[in-house]
Amino acid sequence: MLTIRFSRVGRKNKAQFRIVLQQHTMAPTGKHVAVLGSYDPHQKIAILKADKIKEWISKGAQLSDSVYNLCIKEGILEGKKRTVKMERPKPVVAPIEEASVETEIKPVATAVVASEEKAVEEVATLVVA
Repeated sequence: MLTIRFSRVGRKNKAQFRIVLQQHTMAPTGKHVAVLGSYDPHQKIAILKADKIKEWISKGAQLSDSVYNLCIKEGILEGKKRTVKMERPKPVVAPIEEASVETEIKPVATAVVASEEKAVEEVATLVVA
């Protein structure tokens, strides 16, 4: 199945896209059948070959959601825009076991108190003697 979609070109932090026609199984930057336009997202400038896009759609090519929305915005197609949302990755938070923290603190605190009591008893015996 042929698909019309974006293929990223341009340099780092300065993205530009070609609108290409290619097999849906190919990588977006891979071999393509035809270049149908370009899009600069920074300046919001789209250069599209409307007649070629309509021709390939009539032959059965499918549009990606983003290209479909761009074609509607530019007036090549009529209809409602499609929703394009990317899911945000959920942060991985490991649960803290409160019981293990308490068991580690209590023995240490008990040992400190016990050592202080022994020190007080030794000082008391020295003073008395």
